[in-house]
Amino acid sequence: MSTRTEAERTQVVRATSQDHLRLYVDSDGKEGYTLRGVPCLILTTVGRRTGEARSVPLIFGQDGENYLLVASLGGATHHPTWYLNLRDNPAVQIQVKDRHMAGRARTATGEERTRLWDLMVEVFPTYASYQARTEREIPVVVVEPVR
Repeated sequence: MSTRTEAERTQVVRATSQDHLRLYVDSDGKEGYTLRGVPCLILTTVGRRTGEARSVPLIFGQDGENYLLVASLGGATHHPTWYLNLRDNPAVQIQVKDRHMAGRARTATGEERTRLWDLMVEVFPTYASYQARTEREIPVVVVEPVR
């Protein structure tokens, strides 16, 4: 088990995310699409305080045409900023490889959340240990493409 504090883990996640974001965006998805063997997309939200576009690379899964995201922040006791942003403004943009699309985000609940959580743990099994690390229920976000 890691001896890092939650603040240290969060700092590592943020630094790694910034490097990954630059790689993904600069290559238009040719690089950075996978990280440790799992697929990643770029999520862009509107900052709830600044009103500015905020982008972050995230592991994703799919349920039909919908994209699935997990707001784990490594099992932190609080939600990641990107989740708070989309909770306040569900209009988002995503980039999958070189495809850019608009989406509408929502938090899965009830049986749907349970089903989608299990699907995302199959994509990235470490999510299970993140959930065990925190008392909050880690949200599963569904991004529905807007056509």
